[in-house]
Amino acid sequence: MNKIHPKTLQDLEFSTVCNHISELCSTDSGKEKAHKISPYTQKEHLLSALNLTNEYLSSFQNENSIPNHYFESIDNEIKLLKIENAQIEINGFRKIASISNTVNTLIPFFRKFREYYPTIHDTSEKIEYNKEIVKAIEKVIDRFGEIKDDATDELYTIRKQIGVVKAKINQSFSSALSTYSSADYLDDIRETVVDNRRVLAVKAMYRRKVKGSIMGSSKTGSIVYIEPEATLQYSRELNNLEYDEKEEIKRILKALTDFLRPYIPLLEDYQDFLTLIDIVSAKAKYAHRMNAILPKISENKTLNLIDAYHPLLYLTNKSKGNKTYPQTIQLTPENRIIVISGPNAGGKSITLKTVGLLQLMLQSGLLIPVHERSEVCIFDRILTDIGDNQSIENHLSTYSYRLKNMNYFLKKCNSKTLFLIDEFGTGSDPELGGALAETFLEEFYHREAFGIITTHYANLKMLANELPHATNANMLFDNKTLEPVFRLILGEAGSSFTFEVAQKNGIPYGLINRAKKKIERGKVRFDATIAKLQKERSKMEKTSSALKDEEIKAKEEAKRLEELNTKIKSKLENYQELYDHNQRMIYLGNKINDISEKYFNDKKRRPLIAEFLKIVETENSKRKKKTTAEKKAEKVKKQQVEQEVIKEVKVIREKKKKEKQKAIKKDQNKPKPVLKVGDRVRLQDGKAVGSIDTIEKNKAVVNYGLFTTNVSIDQLELVEAKK
Repeated sequence: MNKIHPKTLQDLEFSTVCNHISELCSTDSGKEKAHKISPYTQKEHLLSALNLTNEYLSSFQNENSIPNHYFESIDNEIKLLKIENAQIEINGFRKIASISNTVNTLIPFFRKFREYYPTIHDTSEKIEYNKEIVKAIEKVIDRFGEIKDDATDELYTIRKQIGVVKAKINQSFSSALSTYSSADYLDDIRETVVDNRRVLAVKAMYRRKVKGSIMGSSKTGSIVYIEPEATLQYSRELNNLEYDEKEEIKRILKALTDFLRPYIPLLEDYQDFLTLIDIVSAKAKYAHRMNAILPKISENKTLNLIDAYHPLLYLTNKSKGNKTYPQTIQLTPENRIIVISGPNAGGKSITLKTVGLLQLMLQSGLLIPVHERSEVCIFDRILTDIGDNQSIENHLSTYSYRLKNMNYFLKKCNSKTLFLIDEFGTGSDPELGGALAETFLEEFYHREAFGIITTHYANLKMLANELPHATNANMLFDNKTLEPVFRLILGEAGSSFTFEVAQKNGIPYGLINRAKKKIERGKVRFDATIAKLQKERSKMEKTSSALKDEEIKAKEEAKRLEELNTKIKSKLENYQELYDHNQRMIYLGNKINDISEKYFNDKKRRPLIAEFLKIVETENSKRKKKTTAEKKAEKVKKQQVEQEVIKEVKVIREKKKKEKQKAIKKDQNKPKPVLKVGDRVRLQDGKAVGSIDTIEKNKAVVNYGLFTTNVSIDQLELVEAKK
């Protein structure tokens, strides 16, 4: 793989993608390096980068989320370590300890979940797991960023002495405060602090009566701040001890710096590793935002992008709530070059940029927003000529610049190149420019390069139709409204709809006719034929789409019915097994009941035991020896079937009960017929039909032939009225 030209990165707005990723980084080092993301020059490095991003993306969906990997840069600390006799400050040591702790957390994590993150694990295994750095720093500095008292024996002794001296200062100061306060020499505030020393707030008139060192006065001069003489001696002693403490701390930090000096390469590895994880994390977040995936990487030269979105356009439209139209495009050795034609504002350039930017992103280790069945390959070079490249600085016109660019294409173009050219051949005389563009295209074709171009030139459309491994394509337009549908159709050239669009925009019909007469009749007919073919294609596309939807629905319904049939068969088999088992149990129960009755009558044990053993042996002969696991499984299955049957029966009963209640409610709402003697009736819950003999006080005697019964009229329903 070769390095991609900077112009390609500029034409396809790759820097905007880098800016988006930089914004998603959580560290300054990550943000800085994200701006420098570029296509990989070695395939193995590229595949590793893609797997890193894909594995991190999977952590958003599984339960083993990757621990926090934020860190503060230690670049300055590493620079100081490289300078002899230099010393790192306390905050620098805290950052080094933090970065070491973070790496020491991540390495065991990726080791534990190597099945989920194999590539990240392999990367982390190259980093040394080391606890000595953290131990050395934590021995000296506490979690609040202070030097520990027991960092050295000398520091411990000094701080102990400082504590004693401070106690003496407080004691002597309190004594002086009490003495001079009772003498009424002090102001109402009594004391304050000047230069970190406790001083007495003495009234100016009594300043000569208070022995000590004057440390200052108030703005008005009414108060003089004096350090009592009793505390001066201890203060000097405290100053000496504090100086000793500072010197000892310097010595400790110097020693700790010297200890860390051999670990410079390891600390650089730590920072590089965490920066890499930060960038990978940002790439994964970016992929998550636009539903990007890692498509299949083809060893053959096959580029098959299905439902591909332009990343920048997709994210912009998503933020505004607008729809983005995906494109499907395929390049293979049998179809290496696609010539896209059609009117402006139909999406030709966006399609071109979508393919280019997605290819760039993929070759830079980024996931792309395409369908999971998409397939991509790797190109050594991606050459682009997109947009108006007029150069004022170099005094070049658009066409001159394009010719210079084509010269570069001719030098670099080969079978491992993807070229993308927008508005191929424009900028000069249509016939001459078209002829030169046709020659260039033939040359690219003979070199077996892969590419997509957009054009309005008829000769390029015809050339694509003649070359075996090239094809025409057009952006679909609605044949009635002439509005773009933003859908690429392979297989035929597109009409520019020049006169149709002009008519739609209000240009008088007479002027359009005059324009038609000024050009060759064959050209108009050719363009009209293309337009007609596009309209037919549009109709066919709609019909094909409708048929495809119907086919998908039919397949889904067939699949659903097949699954339902399988479930029903399985249930029937389970129910049959349960039924057979219960029938056998009933049969055995009846047999044992017969034996028991016989024994009850004759009290003979021997025939009883013989019959019982015979039954047992018969049953055992049918059984097969099963392991404990098989017995357990059979028992569980039986319980499940029984529970299912009970559940089903319960549902059926509930259903019948509801239906019955509904029927009763319905009957209650109906006007009840007046029952008379001789009417044929039946009980509401019964089936037997009888006739009413007599009715007295809301009670009726119903004759069933063999017997009569006295029933409440409310419990009867009319079967047939007496004629």
